[in-house]
Amino acid sequence: MNGIIHIYCDESCHLENDSQKAMVLGAISAPASHRAALGRKVKAVREQFGLPPSFEIKWTKISPARLDFYLALVNLFFNEPMLRFRAVVVPDKAVLDHGQFKQSHDDFYYKMWYLLLTHLIDDQHSFRIFLDIKDTRGQAKVCKLHDVLCKTHYDFDQQRIASIEHVHSHDVPLLQMADLMIGALSYLHRGLDGSPAKRAVIEEIRARSGHKLLRSTLPRAEKMNLLVWCPKSEL
Repeated sequence: MNGIIHIYCDESCHLENDSQKAMVLGAISAPASHRAALGRKVKAVREQFGLPPSFEIKWTKISPARLDFYLALVNLFFNEPMLRFRAVVVPDKAVLDHGQFKQSHDDFYYKMWYLLLTHLIDDQHSFRIFLDIKDTRGQAKVCKLHDVLCKTHYDFDQQRIASIEHVHSHDVPLLQMADLMIGALSYLHRGLDGSPAKRAVIEEIRARSGHKLLRSTLPRAEKMNLLVWCPKSEL
């Protein structure tokens, strides 16, 4: 093994009946050995813009007054070679036919997490996966997701994929960075455009990534990897 990779995961608009069109799951990954240094870099950007250490980075907090701060965070992500991002976008939850596949929306949700995470697992590293805690009702399915990932990657002793753990986002700067990137994708795929500041952040991500963010990237894309899911009927 060549060290431990931490994967920080969050989602946007994942509930079945939340009146939001698109669902986005995403994750930022980084070597565990660089976690503290990367956290200090995020803290330095906060200090640069006069924000306290307790200020939580969230897509919903973007405003004209804080636009330069959020643009600086986007550039921190793209300038930092240790950081990578992957997301799965379900553009229209209305087309989902869970009955056809004898599944609940919750089952589908964890299948999408599998699609996101399995692509990030390799045989060169070990992994710890962190999910932003929303509630504890999904713990059994988180354990099942861990089990399926391990079996898929022949990690029967759970040494390569060491754990999937719940954490609180306000304690984890890189999880907050994931919220920022996921929020941009969610805003775009829901067809929203009412905030010039949020549009500016999206345009910065587009410019730095060289990707319009509306379609899947090549599977081998590393810095910013995007899967825009579609049902089999549309393939």
